[in-house]
Amino acid sequence: MTRKQYYTGIVKDDTLSDRLYKAGVEYEQKIPDSTSYMVMNLLVNIVPLVIMIGLGVMLMRRMTKGGGMMGVGKSNAKMYVEKSTGVTFKDVAGQDEAKESLQEVVDFLHNPGKYTGIGAKLPKGALLVGPPGTGKTLLAKAVAGEAKVPFFSLSGSAFVEMYVGVGASRVRDLFKQAQQMAPCIIFIDEIDAIGKSRDSQLGGNDEREQTLNQLLAEMDGFDSNKGLLLLAATNRPEILDPALLRPGRFDRRIIVDKPDLKGRIDVLKVHAKDVKMDETVNLEEIALATSGAVGSDLANMINEAAINAVKKGRNVVSQADLFEAVEVVLVGKEKKDRIMSQKERRIVSYHEVGHALVTALQKDAEPVQKITIVPRTMGALGYVMQTPEEEKFLNTKAELEAMLVTALAGRAAEELVFDTVTTGASNDIEQATKIARAMVTQYGMSEKFGLIGLESIQNRYLDGRAVMNCGEATAAEIDQEVMKMLKGAYAEAKRMLSEHRETMDQIAGFLIEKETITGKEFMKIYRRCEGIPEPEEKKEENPVKEQTIEMPKKEADTEAAQQEEKETQKKVERDEDGFILPQKRD
Repeated sequence: MTRKQYYTGIVKDDTLSDRLYKAGVEYEQKIPDSTSYMVMNLLVNIVPLVIMIGLGVMLMRRMTKGGGMMGVGKSNAKMYVEKSTGVTFKDVAGQDEAKESLQEVVDFLHNPGKYTGIGAKLPKGALLVGPPGTGKTLLAKAVAGEAKVPFFSLSGSAFVEMYVGVGASRVRDLFKQAQQMAPCIIFIDEIDAIGKSRDSQLGGNDEREQTLNQLLAEMDGFDSNKGLLLLAATNRPEILDPALLRPGRFDRRIIVDKPDLKGRIDVLKVHAKDVKMDETVNLEEIALATSGAVGSDLANMINEAAINAVKKGRNVVSQADLFEAVEVVLVGKEKKDRIMSQKERRIVSYHEVGHALVTALQKDAEPVQKITIVPRTMGALGYVMQTPEEEKFLNTKAELEAMLVTALAGRAAEELVFDTVTTGASNDIEQATKIARAMVTQYGMSEKFGLIGLESIQNRYLDGRAVMNCGEATAAEIDQEVMKMLKGAYAEAKRMLSEHRETMDQIAGFLIEKETITGKEFMKIYRRCEGIPEPEEKKEENPVKEQTIEMPKKEADTEAAQQEEKETQKKVERDEDGFILPQKRD
């Protein structure tokens, strides 16, 4: 079958259709359906444009509501509902004064009518100030746990972003959420990140200043009678803006300082309540040995002691584990892979014995707890651990001078025995210089300068760095005065050690052999070499002390006195305070 091809073209004849109808020719044309084409055209060109416009409108609405683009202006505070903080005032120890101030706030949230009845108002804010690790965040959570109200928690750095205006938007959003859930507590940790003083001299930060201005406006705007409380924490109060610290914004400044002896004992008890301990544990001795430690340090020591007990195959913690944990936190772990030569062992031994011997020879020095020449991971080749007999809040000039002599006694022992000096006294010299400079510039204990403050402390709760308040000429004279004090202390240390050279040699020989000796062993050798009789009181007190762990001193003293009465079988008369009165003679 052959195929024929036909070709068509457009016929430009307007009468063609009429002639075809007249001739009886039937013809028709199908009209194509263009709906699908129109729908496809709409989907490709118009719908994406509508979606983009809708997204833009939605983003603009969120920004105008305070959410910011992609949520960057929305508050990201963690919210804890009732009781979910899991912390109460029972979990906070060693900060009785701070707890007392915050308990009043909790009582106000529980019973507002009791205070508003006489016209009292809830403090708008409370600023917790103190060194790191003292429990400022824990106190804030305890307030929320006791008050049983919602608790918003966030850091000061959470307000700061690269976009200007985001921090202020987050502040508005945070206070809006808090007012909706009032009564509640807002806690801003490290508020110094946004609350720095607005000083144009060093160059401003527009984002931080806008955030601070918004925070100040919000703190003025909310009604404290609704039960909205702002808590903040910082360890740099001196750099905060004065407008932030004034009454009406932060009405209370609560100092959360390092705990004293009683506070450290309470903190140790809180952290030790879930730890199994044997009868040798005396937390008071640990508290005495950890002067200056904060709550986090003490919690770490308890945990390290428990780990040490497990490593040694025991299921209870002993007093030895606790003292070892104190050393780990203070000077690091024993560096067992560091092997010193015999000469270096002798130098380190004489160096440490020099410290300990001068301590024993001075009446204003703290007693020795332990001497060791085992290297530690924090760089110490050996050290002398001293434990005060009681908590002290002041130091006399004689005590500071004794500290200078003790600090330089290690270098003095090296020069006296080996006729040379080593690099081992670098930290001793640093500490001695720091004490001597403070005596001259801060404590007024220099005869040359007298009662004049030549230095001021900045960042008191951090590094405590001192800043000079005098000219260059006076600073040079201060250096000369400090040098004079250090030279005098060094000469005194050399004199004392040279007069007791034989005692130093015997103790150093014993330390080289044992590597570690206790304070009791040291004092026993010292008394034997010096011809001092052993005190009889300690022989009687030690058994009582071991049997009466954590017993109040009055009870222990009473028991010791009863035992002494049975041995001597003598009747004595006592006054109202329990002291023995002089016996009447015929």
